[in-house]
Amino acid sequence: MTGSVEIEVSGWALGAFVGYLGLVVGIGVWAARFSSGGTGEFFIGGRSMGRFVVALSAVVSGRSAWLLLGVTGMAYVRGASSVWALVGYILVELVLFLTYARRLRRFTGKHGCITLPDFFAARFEDRDGRLRVLLIAVILIFMVAYVSSQLLAGGKAFSSGFGLDPTLGLLITAGIVLVYTALGGFLAVSVTDCVQAIIMLSMLVVLPVIVVMDLGGAGYSMEVLRALDPSMLDPFALGMGALVGFLGIGLGSPGNPHIVMRYMSIRDPEQLKWAAAVGTAWNVLLGLGALAVGLIGRAAYPEIEMLPGSDAEGLFPFMAGAYLPDVLYGLVLASIFAAIMSTADSQLLVGASSVSRDLYEKLIAKDRSISRGHMVLLSRLVVVILIAAALVLSQVAEGLIFALVLLAWAGLGAALGPTTILALYWRGTTRAGIAAGVVTGTVVTVLWYFTPALKGAIYELIPAFFASMIATFVVSLFGRPPAGARDMMEVMKGEEGACIASSVQGEERRRQQRAEGVR
Repeated sequence: MTGSVEIEVSGWALGAFVGYLGLVVGIGVWAARFSSGGTGEFFIGGRSMGRFVVALSAVVSGRSAWLLLGVTGMAYVRGASSVWALVGYILVELVLFLTYARRLRRFTGKHGCITLPDFFAARFEDRDGRLRVLLIAVILIFMVAYVSSQLLAGGKAFSSGFGLDPTLGLLITAGIVLVYTALGGFLAVSVTDCVQAIIMLSMLVVLPVIVVMDLGGAGYSMEVLRALDPSMLDPFALGMGALVGFLGIGLGSPGNPHIVMRYMSIRDPEQLKWAAAVGTAWNVLLGLGALAVGLIGRAAYPEIEMLPGSDAEGLFPFMAGAYLPDVLYGLVLASIFAAIMSTADSQLLVGASSVSRDLYEKLIAKDRSISRGHMVLLSRLVVVILIAAALVLSQVAEGLIFALVLLAWAGLGAALGPTTILALYWRGTTRAGIAAGVVTGTVVTVLWYFTPALKGAIYELIPAFFASMIATFVVSLFGRPPAGARDMMEVMKGEEGACIASSVQGEERRRQQRAEGVR
């Protein structure tokens, strides 16, 4: 995921990077007291997050190093046609903010849902827990591999940026993510996401501007690109299959819990309109910045052999080391690390909530009263265990991890995306239909990915997404929806003051739970 970039790092660059790390750890320590209030506070910030934090956190948690390393490298190789890899998820996430997110927040607020399995269990009256178990299994399989891949990327970032042994870099990455995530929970993760979003955007804007000025201006840079390949500046220089595949990337957003949890955490669902505007603007600017880095990088280094290891994904840190002052170069390395951590910490919380909340509290100990302090301690312990599991997996099955992480976005998107959408918008959806959709989305994604003829035709997320939706719809036609489906839909639509009732009842429930000392 990261290029093998070897650049001598000065004390100023190292200082800037260490300063960033100190800041995120400090945020974790600061947020620890709030996150100790209960699992609601630890996993979704007590449903009290502000609109700006939700906007940036939802955007950054879904991008990871793919944006800074993958998209910049793609733009270097393919040119302006790479823009379509951005369009799909930007449009989908805008729609999610304005529609899907508001319904989900209203329902989860009224029913006290903390996780996505919580939502499905409440929506479909999953009293025996079978649907919850299925969802836990799917989430954990993909999330542990996801976290492992991010830790490996962090190790390689330390190796390429500072010359450290990749294993040592991996351990440092795991330690930093562990400290602020286990201590500060969702609040720390969300606030650090905001810091990371600002650093990422700043570096994606500053670097191409400086390089363009050094090359002699935008006009000259464009002439260089045209001379290399006229199609470099043509956004439509790609086939229909590639276009559909790029646009289809966005289909993964509604099914990836580390993004969806942000919608559930906002204080007021009506503020999601404002969050949509800010989040979309940030998405656009981040995407265009990554595209600009790739294009300007091609003008600066016309032949890929000019990059270390002939690896286009190493362009961003390599070009930063060559053109930026030491302090800014340190911030570029921090931005890469930030992109990695903004995804790893979010995925870690999702995995931990699946174990401590969905498996232990709701199934294993469902007939016992458990103190809030006990649940928070257990949640932090699970974070430690998941980090350890991710580290072990990263050492014994590195090749498998990177194969699985390519599946993870598609697998979660296909299994949970269509099912969540139908649960939010179609009253006739049944529990059996949801189970069928989850299984179908997962199976089709895996089979499509490992069948070369199919994988080469189109991105596996697209057929798996629609297969899941069809399976959910068809199976639901032969069953009976929950008895309270009509009332549930009214809550999600916000009819008859349901939105206000949701917030009031949710707050009242939390007060009662605190008074009783039980969650």
